[in-house]
Amino acid sequence: MSQNDDCAELQLENQLCFALHSTSLMMTKVYKPFLKALGLTYPQYLAMLVLWENDGLTVGEMSRKLLTDPGSLTPLLKRLEAEGAIKRTRRSTDERVVELRLTPEGKAMREIARTIPSCIAGASDRSFERLMALRDELVALREELRKSL
Repeated sequence: MSQNDDCAELQLENQLCFALHSTSLMMTKVYKPFLKALGLTYPQYLAMLVLWENDGLTVGEMSRKLLTDPGSLTPLLKRLEAEGAIKRTRRSTDERVVELRLTPEGKAMREIARTIPSCIAGASDRSFERLMALRDELVALREELRKSL
């Protein structure tokens, strides 16, 4: 019996975490040429999606939506500001709070980005309905995992 035969539960191809991780890597690679036209990285695109939906959020609110640490967003947000897509301002009533606002250039990017979801759906060779069902299943899994923490 080989080492692999007695530990199927530890084989890489049997791991849900690796299937999710490797799919995420492939998804990011598929997004790359579409985002290049906008001058955005994938993490920057996620931040812009949040602001296109809710302009004027704070860094803390954005970090909660993206499930990330506010400190890890700071360099990304500084780059978006340097590129003219957003404006960061400290709240006058509490200078610890940084508010994020889209610039006219950042708002204009939204129109260009509108085609990206259909391009990604086309690359996946899945119907919109199947992709939404998969998304719903992943969101449900994420929420159950969150409850276990």
